[in-house]
Amino acid sequence: MSVVDEHGHRVYINVEPAPPKPVLRNVSAKSAPTVSPAIGPVIAGQSPPATTAGDDSSAPLTNERLEELIKTVSERHNVDPALVRAVIRTESNGNPAAVSNRGAQGLMQLMPSTAMDLGVSNIFNPQENIDAGVRYLRQQLVRYNGDLDKALAAYNAGPGAVDRAGGVPKYRQTQEYVRKVTNSYLAGAPAHAGGKAAAIPAAASHPMYQTVDAQGHVVWVNN
Repeated sequence: MSVVDEHGHRVYINVEPAPPKPVLRNVSAKSAPTVSPAIGPVIAGQSPPATTAGDDSSAPLTNERLEELIKTVSERHNVDPALVRAVIRTESNGNPAAVSNRGAQGLMQLMPSTAMDLGVSNIFNPQENIDAGVRYLRQQLVRYNGDLDKALAAYNAGPGAVDRAGGVPKYRQTQEYVRKVTNSYLAGAPAHAGGKAAAIPAAASHPMYQTVDAQGHVVWVNN
């Protein structure tokens, strides 16, 4: 349902609004940045990409630098940082040089064609990759009116597949992907944590809703 907040903005919700909080691809591998041996908690957003002063794609990607990039991008695009953190963990486990057997690349595993459509010049640049990935994720959240399962399925298999199926497609890989990201996001545990996250049934629905933060920005949240 929708309500109008004290600032006159229309907000779509599926539960009582919670207090405002910051929420919710062709490049040579030679340009991939150096990867630090351990990547800690990682995060994330429709706006044009921006460049952070002093960004150096050749510098080692430390936990601190990755967290700073994620927080910056997450605030810029108003998507829950915890959701982007879960996507990054599931997609690449924080490895900016990751390349899948299908050709998806970087921290958020963008396909070269998607990256090109989003204006990415260096798909292995952590900031560009996260910024484009979050913008694409936000597009899916908007497209599916905050339905997290559909948005994640579209991020993984494409919106066409979701539209044809009328929901999460019956692709084993996509269904497992949605479960892993959702478990990580809702339980607050790494997607690779060996079953520590609570299991979530494939048929479960995990809607998100829009609210307005203290600065008047619309953000996507799930609680």
